[in-house]
Amino acid sequence: MILRQFLHTDPVAASYLLGCGGKSAGAVVDPVGDIAPYLAAAEATGMRILYVIDTHLHADHLSTGRALAEAAGAQYVLHADAAASYAFKGVRDGDVLELGNVVIRVMHTPGHTPEHISLVVTDRTRSDDPWFILTGHTLMVGDLGRTELATSAEAGARDLFQSVQTLKALPDWLEVLPGAYSGSVCGRSLSGKPTSTIGFEKRHNRAFRVEDEAEFVQMMVADIPPPPPGAAQTRAVNAGQLAAAE
Repeated sequence: MILRQFLHTDPVAASYLLGCGGKSAGAVVDPVGDIAPYLAAAEATGMRILYVIDTHLHADHLSTGRALAEAAGAQYVLHADAAASYAFKGVRDGDVLELGNVVIRVMHTPGHTPEHISLVVTDRTRSDDPWFILTGHTLMVGDLGRTELATSAEAGARDLFQSVQTLKALPDWLEVLPGAYSGSVCGRSLSGKPTSTIGFEKRHNRAFRVEDEAEFVQMMVADIPPPPPGAAQTRAVNAGQLAAAE
């Protein structure tokens, strides 16, 4: 297993390179900014990037996923229902992406956005049990993702409540690698620590602990912070529905 975490500060976000060094097969998840570091890291670890995956159509930054996929000769991956105007590899809940001895299982986890996916990763050289989950902007360390950037806050919160139940059913020891950390505009009480576990978040993440749907929705729609500047336009650019400003 090869895993590299890239922590960004402008915008605040986390990206990942992961895969199987033995079979030279890798993937990049939620790339931000210059694509050169991902290409360099893949070369340094002896991996060919087969997939570039965005967990959702981002509203806080311009994705470089398609540019990286083109440069690497990889497939660009989104949830099959993503409202994108360009060609991409669409995946659905339960689909599997093979990276040699490393396996990515797709979980559809709507709420932050309707098309949001999380990625459960297993290294078959170690165990048939999953090792970690890349949760994007659904479950982050200390909080959950805001729900109003792609739909109404209440509709997003109801979707997110169902996604939370799915995430809570995962093993407590499963590592959580989110797409953002403290300073991101996509959550309210985020920790500066960019990793956690399902079990720790179940015990210490206030929003993740709520068991009643009505209480959960009320919490998520209260005191919503201002949206990222140009959020709707950024999401439209990432969907290929609007040209990026020069």
